[in-house]
Amino acid sequence: MTGYVIAGLGNPGAEHAGQRHNVGFWCINRLAKRHGIDLKAGRSATTGKGEIAGAEAVLVKPRTYVNRSGTALKPILDRERVPVENLIILYDELDLPEGRIRLRPSGGDGGHNGLKSIVAATGSGDFGRIRIGIGRPKAGGVPTWDPGHVMRWVLADPPKDSQEVLDEAVERACDAIESIIGGGWERAMNKYNTVEET
Repeated sequence: MTGYVIAGLGNPGAEHAGQRHNVGFWCINRLAKRHGIDLKAGRSATTGKGEIAGAEAVLVKPRTYVNRSGTALKPILDRERVPVENLIILYDELDLPEGRIRLRPSGGDGGHNGLKSIVAATGSGDFGRIRIGIGRPKAGGVPTWDPGHVMRWVLADPPKDSQEVLDEAVERACDAIESIIGGGWERAMNKYNTVEET
């Protein structure tokens, strides 16, 4: 019996593969590699099933673009008979410093269009989420909320030093998934929501 659905948010297609907005997809790819799970592309999602920390889990990369993630995930939850509380979403977060991760077992959409779509499709915000910080772009040396700047930032491939920081964050996010499944949210949050000392 499937215990969890773990979904990374991102945009399909080779042209998007390396973009900051696709860090959720990077996590799914890493989890699949760690646990020997084959991912197969379907019409609305790329999925694979296997065991993580002793539980059967379905890994998902929606192929519907971030803003319509819920339309890909709802049928998978229904088919696998997984309650929304056992859905975990991995996605990029502008308002976390680059490389920081933050775990929460439930919550609102925080203005993230992918989460809005999932809340609309499932009728609930009671799903877990792991945010991976990509940092906010700057204009003139100060953080900017300008939509054009933000769009270019999230849809850009990070430079080498940023890529290394994000790759480490992906590894920690995968560790956190294993911790959540193996020991529950509270223990995982106590470990991974603390600021890493540098």
